[in-house]
Amino acid sequence: MNKFIDFIIRFRWFFAITIPLVTILMASQLKHLEFEGSYRIWFDKDSQILKNYDDFRSIFGNDDAVTIIFRDDNGIMNPKALHVIDNITQKLWTTKYIARADSLTNYQYVHADPEYPDDVLVEDFIDDIDALSPEQLAEKARIIQTEDTAVHRLISEDGKTTMIVGRMTPKAGDDPMVAANLKASVEEIVAAEAGSGYKFHLGGGPVLNMAFINLGQHDAATFTPLVLLIAMILLWIIFRRPSGMLLSISVVIFTFLIVLSVQVLLGYKMNNFTANIPVFVVAIGIADAMHLFWIYLIGRRKGMDNHEAIHYSVNKNFLPILLTSLTTAAGFASLGISHVIPIRTLGIATANAALLAFVLTILFVPAVLAIINPKVKEKELKKAQERSPFAHSYAQWIIQHDTKILAFSSLLFIVIGLGIAFVKMDSNTVRYFSKDVEFRKTVEFMEKSLTGPMSYELVVDSGKKDGIKVPEFMKTVEKFQNEFKETYPAVRHVASLLDIVKTFNEVMNNSKSVPDNNQLIAQYLLLYSLSLPQGMEINDRMDVNEQLLRVTALVNIVDTSLDLEMIQWAEDWWKTTPYTAHISGQTAMFAHMQSDVTDTLVQSILLAIGSVSLMMMFIFRNLRMIPLFIVPNVLPIALVVGAMGWLGMTIDMGVAISGAIIIGVAVDDTIHFLVKYREARKRGDDMQTSLEYVMQYAGSAIIFTTIILSAAFLVFSFSQFLPNVHFGIVTAMALVIAVMVDLLMLPAILSKFDSAKKSLLVN
Repeated sequence: MNKFIDFIIRFRWFFAITIPLVTILMASQLKHLEFEGSYRIWFDKDSQILKNYDDFRSIFGNDDAVTIIFRDDNGIMNPKALHVIDNITQKLWTTKYIARADSLTNYQYVHADPEYPDDVLVEDFIDDIDALSPEQLAEKARIIQTEDTAVHRLISEDGKTTMIVGRMTPKAGDDPMVAANLKASVEEIVAAEAGSGYKFHLGGGPVLNMAFINLGQHDAATFTPLVLLIAMILLWIIFRRPSGMLLSISVVIFTFLIVLSVQVLLGYKMNNFTANIPVFVVAIGIADAMHLFWIYLIGRRKGMDNHEAIHYSVNKNFLPILLTSLTTAAGFASLGISHVIPIRTLGIATANAALLAFVLTILFVPAVLAIINPKVKEKELKKAQERSPFAHSYAQWIIQHDTKILAFSSLLFIVIGLGIAFVKMDSNTVRYFSKDVEFRKTVEFMEKSLTGPMSYELVVDSGKKDGIKVPEFMKTVEKFQNEFKETYPAVRHVASLLDIVKTFNEVMNNSKSVPDNNQLIAQYLLLYSLSLPQGMEINDRMDVNEQLLRVTALVNIVDTSLDLEMIQWAEDWWKTTPYTAHISGQTAMFAHMQSDVTDTLVQSILLAIGSVSLMMMFIFRNLRMIPLFIVPNVLPIALVVGAMGWLGMTIDMGVAISGAIIIGVAVDDTIHFLVKYREARKRGDDMQTSLEYVMQYAGSAIIFTTIILSAAFLVFSFSQFLPNVHFGIVTAMALVIAVMVDLLMLPAILSKFDSAKKSLLVN
């Protein structure tokens, strides 16, 4: 080790110059950094969920759309509102990437010809707006409220809110530029109607994608400099010298710039989770440099010269910061097993960052210290010779009250930990956004004023070609639609070609039911199809063989658990019939992702615990130390999750990733504590002297790093992306609890069970 340190000191200028130059060279790649927000980023390319959805789109076309919603408290059926609807509808038809536009004005109204009652007309519901008298408008308002295919879809039940839908072309794909351009085009269309005085709410896939991208860019641009600033302020308060602050900050800046550059070189794009890599690196990487500089200062205050202090610090810190880097990397790397791609990418990238931060710390910090040779004031030298009254009182208090500390903390953990039984999971995409995000405002307004903003796409297989025209099949679809709505009030609207058949039968035979004749159903569908304007065909509601029928259910925003329950109920319902069915669509995709989130939480924690335990056993070769690593770092997770259960909070994606990260980061303090404690016991110190030694050489650094880590993670609480908010709060709370456990419960355990003259932890 001494030869290695001498090597760094000898080539100090090489390391001090080369590392920044390599970083600058790598950082030149960041000009190619891009963000993406498509739903596809959350799923593996081989995901069966994604394959099923792609199969659905290949049959029925692109189900994505942009929606424009507005409200008129006097009722939509007035000339001003109708002109706005018509203007927007016409412009959407000519907008790039829009295949068709549906609204009240071009709603295909099926009715009998007044002059020839035996003839059926299919025409735009509103034709010449200015030619309609108040009486005719009132009649139109009455009629539209009887149209099942329009109410809770294009117009609200009270007739005051309407929606215009621009369905996207298959060629639109999932390119972020398409989403950005389409959203901009729609905003331009809406801006032209600003004179109407209506407040327009924009929704749909492109708006959702851009919400993801905008929040990711905002968080990356805001939180990274903010965390750096907070870290610099805290480091200045701790060290009161620019060298300690700048050295620690330099290491983490070099680390995250290199890691981000590698991500760009590998072709990865940033998203809402990976945009946080710099903040994570600041949080996990700064501790190494802090501990190294802290012990360096202790050495200088003891009267060592510059090179002696560097040797002293690296010798004392190499093993603990190597261990903490490995355990932190293990915690993040455990996320690499997740099937949720942004989580996997974040975990692997940050695990590499933890290891890179260690390498840069060991090479860069000693090299720069060898160059700048920070001076130590005379009063610091005198203070170093004094015995710390705090460390002495702390050690005495722990030993005197060890039983009480263990009893109280154990009771507290048991009571709060019981709350785990009440914890629920929720991966609803709408609830990823805070309530002041425009997209969420739109979705909640839509649910309150019009219809369910989420959709299930049910694909029903009739079992044979032209099978959807069979009366028995249609009647089964009708029964399902009715029972689905009756069983779950969250289902606001269910639509399929069944509605067209029933409408035609009502007009032709004055019976709103399914005809008993195959040919009649076929004629109705053919007549309707031939009567539609170009671009409004019904091939998005069935396959080319007319064997598969698409049934769309619009549902309210509900917990993912209820989404999964409704999806399962629907699919199980069809298992009792001669037909088969499955639910697709983006709502179902994200609902099914909940199992991946749950797996991430459980499996990553178990993997992190297992890998950390194996590393500790391999390095310390003492099985007795394993519980001392596990207990202080699992209990904070149990405490936080238990508290969430008692408070009725749900676990989302942000909380799911926090467990393994908490273990990987919090165990750092445990390692520093036990390494210093073991050193003291090895040289023959008693319990009190050992605890004093720990506080002198590790205690302050443990407290200070926890403060910086918690402050860094708490920055996420200002995000509008709620998984980030929940991650930041939960992680910061757990780290604070972890340091309390390390400095109270852990030494109490040692005082109780390691008080023999020869320590049980010493081989």
